[in-house]
Amino acid sequence: MLQGGGALGAYQAGVYQALEEADIRPDWVSGVSIGAINSAIIAGNRPEHRLDRLRSFWGRITDRHVWLFTPDGDDFRRMRNLHACLNAVLFGQPGFFKPNPLNPWLAPRGAKGATAFYDTAPLRETLLELIDFELLNRPDLCRFSVGAVNVLTGNFIYFDNRDHEILPEHVMASGALPPALPAIRIGTDYYWDGGIVSNTPLQHLLDQDDPINTLVFQVDLFSARGPMPRDMEDVIGREKDIRFSSRTRANTDLYKRLHNWKLHLKQALMKVPDELLSDEQRVQREKLRDLPEILILQLIYQQKAYESHAKDYEFSAISMQEHWESGYEDTRRTLNRREWLVMPPEDGGLVAHDVHRME
Repeated sequence: MLQGGGALGAYQAGVYQALEEADIRPDWVSGVSIGAINSAIIAGNRPEHRLDRLRSFWGRITDRHVWLFTPDGDDFRRMRNLHACLNAVLFGQPGFFKPNPLNPWLAPRGAKGATAFYDTAPLRETLLELIDFELLNRPDLCRFSVGAVNVLTGNFIYFDNRDHEILPEHVMASGALPPALPAIRIGTDYYWDGGIVSNTPLQHLLDQDDPINTLVFQVDLFSARGPMPRDMEDVIGREKDIRFSSRTRANTDLYKRLHNWKLHLKQALMKVPDELLSDEQRVQREKLRDLPEILILQLIYQQKAYESHAKDYEFSAISMQEHWESGYEDTRRTLNRREWLVMPPEDGGLVAHDVHRME
């Protein structure tokens, strides 16, 4: 389950590398925004090609030299990051997005380019090159789903390869964050980034209500927890973290409580003689008989001291490599906690672990 977060998405690629090295391969990949792109690259390639395609994508969109040399120290690194952010704002990112020729503020109302600052045509070409869409539409090999928001209705939708034929536009729609990126047309409707409503795709998985024992790697790029802001830049960054974290841990705790209540209801109904139950209660008892065991391993990116509130559009190669390494190391540390890989009791249950919460 891959959250949105722009340039921070390299963290998710590092997570996948660690899972691949541990011979853990997902049979369902779901994402929002940059998580949708990473998910599509994973599900849309054979396992032996996935890491290479992820490296190709992240290498391509960060292929711009910022500084030839960065002196040691947080202040210099902060300056380098700011320069990379400015480059992204002015020139876009190769293979991802490019500035619209006309500033939207100056474009005629209703004209093409009047509702976004950038054009994502380069991303479509990148997706077509790096993803086998015939493979991506094989739910029997790997289920795939991405979240987006209908611009007209405000309704959230998951495009799932069990129910939809996935095209590049479905992936692009999930990452079409306004006002920077344009809405994506699919059929007669237009869609924006799913992170506007919910930046974490876990809910779609849990809403399936399937009796399938599940190991979930929930990979988030914004942390709901953080320090008290000390200046205006901290305030902007903290607000963004809270908004896009989708209160991940709180939502997981809520689903855990709901799951436990289902377990208690199941145990209670099993004790009641059949003749005392209504038909509706008997149906409910049978539905609860096979409650799944769900184990969630949360991996949440931890911001570096020199990163600013613009960390999600700071696309320098050095930051990409650091994010990738952070995801890799966090996952290795998580997998080393062998006791965390034990599934909940056989009568159903939901357990969540987070390596950073234990520190």
